[in-house]
Amino acid sequence: MQDRTVQDKTQLYIDGAWTESRGRETIDVLSASTEAVVGRIPAGTAQDVDAAVAAARAAFDSWSMTPPPERAAALMRIHDGLKARSAELGETIATEVGMPLKLATRIQVGSPVHIFALYAKLVEGFAFESRVENSIILREPLGVVAAITPWNYPLHQIACKVAPALAAGCTVVLKPSEVAPLNAFMLAEVIHAAGVPKGVFNLVSGTGAEVGEALARHPGVDMVSFTGSTRAGRRVAELAAATIKRVALELGGKSASIVLDDADLAAAVKGTVNACFLNSGQTCNAHTRLLVPASHYEEAARLAVEAAGAFTVGDPFGGSAKLGPLTSAAQRDRVRDYIRTGVSEGAELLVGGAEPPDGLDAGFYVRPTV
Repeated sequence: MQDRTVQDKTQLYIDGAWTESRGRETIDVLSASTEAVVGRIPAGTAQDVDAAVAAARAAFDSWSMTPPPERAAALMRIHDGLKARSAELGETIATEVGMPLKLATRIQVGSPVHIFALYAKLVEGFAFESRVENSIILREPLGVVAAITPWNYPLHQIACKVAPALAAGCTVVLKPSEVAPLNAFMLAEVIHAAGVPKGVFNLVSGTGAEVGEALARHPGVDMVSFTGSTRAGRRVAELAAATIKRVALELGGKSASIVLDDADLAAAVKGTVNACFLNSGQTCNAHTRLLVPASHYEEAARLAVEAAGAFTVGDPFGGSAKLGPLTSAAQRDRVRDYIRTGVSEGAELLVGGAEPPDGLDAGFYVRPTV
């Protein structure tokens, strides 16, 4: 297991500067593979949200009028800054989330780096004004966007919200997941070094109950973009409704892989299991259910067990693990409870189970289970 120096992120990023939180509480960030404290972040307050939203509002008029090529250039500087720190970001996210290092660097870092470059290219050629017969269509930036992001693909989900918002001319207040927030602080460092004008991007860390709810209800926020659980999304929509702000919700789901009679069964089952176990199953489109014709059940079950057996569980930094831990104790316990529930309801346990993998008593590990 790799031991990392504890990263104490003692300040929030508000109005172009690192700023002390109005609160005094901090939140520990744990290693998914060792359960050791690897970082601490401020537990932001509603007062911190007020300051961040005020900064974003003040910056909006100027940023929204910035020519698109200048916004594109800023996004490319962010892209370049993230790319230069790819190795460090990969190690950080592998520690926070538990995805094996090679995959974390390629997926968890490579994707968000690409997203900033993608929106830099899009905004340069985007038609903010167009004509349809005798009508002119004008697309204008909305205002201040609150981005509330999850822990499973932390930097990717941040990039998917922040990059298009900045490209469009909006300003942003980001609340990253408190479970995997260290990468967001690194992004703030990159944005600061890129010379993005003060107030355009702001970072307030903390809990959903405190910071997330303050953003959702804040009258100075024009839009909330939230990715997370259905329960939390319902609460965001409820709070945002009071000020009639725009809301974009990407919530929980359950994805099925449906295999028909004429399919290549071996390829379909292997592909399904691979999709299910990516990022230890912590993926919005993970194929967690496999539906096959009854006549193919036995063969599909055999192939699924065979595919699951190829997933070596272990240290994300060990080099040989294909499956790392889950991100938190809460996630580990939830998955183990699902396994127990399935068995108690009559499901046949073919491989895996709710017991910890052999030799991995520390860390949030779960056996590959069918």
